[in-house]
Amino acid sequence: MTLPSYFFADLPPEATLSPAMLREACLTLKRNREQYLAERTTDQMVKVLSGVAEGWGQPANPFRQLALAQGPATTGFSRATLEKGLDKFFKQFTRENLQALLAQELGEARCFDGMCPALAEPHRHRMAMAMGPEFLVHITAGNIPNPTLMSIALGLLIRSAQFVKCARGSSFLPRLFAHSIYDFDHKLGACLEIAEWRGGNAALEEALFAAADCVTATGSDEALTAIRARLPVKTRFIGYGQRVSFGYVASEVLSARSAEKIVAGAGEDVIAWNQLGCLSPHVVYVQRGGDVVPRRFAELLADELERREATEPRGDLPAESAASIASRRAIYEVRAAHSLDTHLWRSANSTAWTVIYEEDARFQMSCLHRFIYVKAVADLAEALRAAAPVRGSVSTVGIAVPDDQAQETAMCLARWGATRVCPLGQMQNPPLTWRHDGRPALGDLVTWTDFETGDGR
Repeated sequence: MTLPSYFFADLPPEATLSPAMLREACLTLKRNREQYLAERTTDQMVKVLSGVAEGWGQPANPFRQLALAQGPATTGFSRATLEKGLDKFFKQFTRENLQALLAQELGEARCFDGMCPALAEPHRHRMAMAMGPEFLVHITAGNIPNPTLMSIALGLLIRSAQFVKCARGSSFLPRLFAHSIYDFDHKLGACLEIAEWRGGNAALEEALFAAADCVTATGSDEALTAIRARLPVKTRFIGYGQRVSFGYVASEVLSARSAEKIVAGAGEDVIAWNQLGCLSPHVVYVQRGGDVVPRRFAELLADELERREATEPRGDLPAESAASIASRRAIYEVRAAHSLDTHLWRSANSTAWTVIYEEDARFQMSCLHRFIYVKAVADLAEALRAAAPVRGSVSTVGIAVPDDQAQETAMCLARWGATRVCPLGQMQNPPLTWRHDGRPALGDLVTWTDFETGDGR
């Protein structure tokens, strides 16, 4: 399948974008939104998004086939990793889930279609209507595709024209998603633009920012600060900075019978998207006192990663990433040779996976790409003390605890500052209604118009 040149990202590598081209594209997107998108109903948009997602789940879908055929060479993910990750993502986009998202975020799924009664005012003296930005710009990080695909879907749901600026070399999957939308409904596809260029091109970004009503950006805290400083005062900015995640396993669930399932869940979280997302664990804390001791848990996890590498290989790495893993391994090989408190398991003749076990509970940033730390702790309180350096930057904690302790554990983690708690094994598979970084995904994007219908005294 050869993709037509609908988007800037479809142009050949030698093509050069100019500020004038971007300004014209922004004007065209706004005109197209006015003609083709602004008056669509919520039901129509839900039908489009669920229909596109259903297509991606079909083996014969040409966009899915292209993603799986060319994706490994383009993205670095293996075919198996791409297939599982994309399937889990698109399975979330059902009509029911989209309606639940609208109801959760906005109170009323039809609030984009016209004035709706305020739910908190039964006498209906006030009504309200939600509006998305006319022109929405996304600055994406590109390490995994899901956040970018989700941003595009949310932008369509709120009827915004969108320009998606991808990191250099990361536009392949967002471009395919945009093409699948264009194929399903070409008028809606005409309200999207996908482009990529190396960050720091001030002339291009100035033209883009000048046209935007709202800018979302994902990246380091430093990058977000730099983007915010360059935006006009009137432009809304929503930034998603660097976040980390970890796992916690209670001793009570570590019987010989249950440990296998828990280890498999931890392995799933490490393997999903090669551990590159902010929801992926850097560390799994394992409580002492169970039938399976923390060091044995680490050994079992190494066995799991070795087994999964045969069916879901990691894929190739850039030379600098492989060198980083090799260098980190070398440090721990020396430590393990001189201390019984450290142990290392590693894939043979490759950097495909690495498990480091330490008695030292201090939180460690992984070099990712299936490189995971397992650390022994006395209890959850010790794990949280050890993770104090990243407090305030923790996205997700995956837990394996007894059922009667799960809610209390989640409350403890919420008070500590984690914005999502889920079972181990589901860290990289949040529901569609997940609140990204604890914030409402749709609510942060929209503005409201209140209509006071009469005397509310």
